[in-house]
Amino acid sequence: MSERAAPFYCPYCGDEDLRPSEAGHGAWECHGCRRGFQLKFLGLLSPTNGGNRNDRNDD
Repeated sequence: MSERAAPFYCPYCGDEDLRPSEAGHGAWECHGCRRGFQLKFLGLLSPTNGGNRNDRNDD
């Protein structure tokens, strides 16, 4: 079993001073811009709904 993934930086200001929030699972607080946000894993993409990088045509 792996550890819970943590964000490396705030999606709003880019600051790295993040701390888990008491607001619930996946909730984080940025002490740089004073914003709270929540992360949620939606699942893995299949080749039919997200493709893979080998299918790209970069001509």
